[in-house]
Amino acid sequence: MPLCSYRCRDCGRKVTIRFESYAAYDVAEVGCRHCGGSKLVEIIGRVAIAKSEEARMDALADPSAMGDLDENDPKSMGRWMRKMGREMGEDMGPEFDEVIGRLEAGEDPESIEQTMPDLGGDMGGMDAF
Repeated sequence: MPLCSYRCRDCGRKVTIRFESYAAYDVAEVGCRHCGGSKLVEIIGRVAIAKSEEARMDALADPSAMGDLDENDPKSMGRWMRKMGREMGEDMGPEFDEVIGRLEAGEDPESIEQTMPDLGGDMGGMDAF
């Protein structure tokens, strides 16, 4: 069932309408439930683009994607790790989220590693990132 959002040109408010089918969407005459106006403009929402695992890995390996990465700046490392996590398309777990949050807050990676000694398991701690 399609769910579409509109902006009313008469009152400026947002209206969301659920249609029973795409066929119903194609023939519907929509109106504003707030003011009764008929001048609605559809709001285009976020669009998801499916990528293969190979394309995600290529995007991570692209040197231009690392242009603003400063390995001496914890905030920069945190931003890059958050981007890497999104590209992986998987939940990296609560430890990963905690590390990113602490890096983005400017905490030194070595102090994070000291308080999380099992970080990375047998991958070698923060150096693995």
